Amino acid sequence: MKCPHCLHAFHDNFKLQNISHDIDGFWTLAYRTCPNCYRLIFTMACAKDGWPIVHQGNIGFPGTMVHDIQFWPKGSTRAPVPECVTKEFADDYHEACLVLSDSPKASAALSRRCLQHLLREKGGVKKANLEKEILEILARNNLPSHLAASLDAVRQIGNFAAHPIKSSSTGEIVEVECGEAEWNLEVIESLFDFYFVQPEIIRKKKNALNVKLKDAGKPLLK
Repeated sequence: MKCPHCLHAFHDNFKLQNISHDIDGFWTLAYRTCPNCYRLIFTMACAKDGWPIVHQGNIGFPGTMVHDIQFWPKGSTRAPVPECVTKEFADDYHEACLVLSDSPKASAALSRRCLQHLLREKGGVKKANLEKEILEILARNNLPSHLAASLDAVRQIGNFAAHPIKSSSTGEIVEVECGEAEWNLEVIESLFDFYFVQPEIIRKKKNALNVKLKDAGKPLLK
């Protein structure tokens, strides 16, 4: 996992403190310490059929896990949005990250809206619904193959055919498939890199080279 305080990656090493049980299940406080910044991370877990246990650093749940809520620190464990990403896209992405642990459905709604906005404004697709917009940009074959496959997986995991509201009303809060909200964020991060980060890297390199060419009295790159 990534530490939500410092974003350092480390292997989970949970400790548990059983609290109590009620009709919802068996409630346990799970906590671990980041080995990099030494700050604590707290999660409240609830298992339906018995107390959770720790095995090789991971929490095991007997039966069905009812709740698994990180409540400290409150925030996102994903890397910050690159500075070159404009605010209109960064805001929706940031909010989708912040609510992920509390409501994957709300996170997915925000990320779908962000994705559609990206495809329209940066990808130049015609306004339709999200499924058609994804298919349109894939048909152009101008995305790297790994990014195209990841984007197509948004459509497949979201199962737009069975849940058309996800495609036609991207901001609606509806049921999501397991892992769908996280995958949406992964794809948006990749699109940020493609549409913002890499062009900015090339622009800076080109400007630096033009300075050298100008000093040498040679024609500049266009």
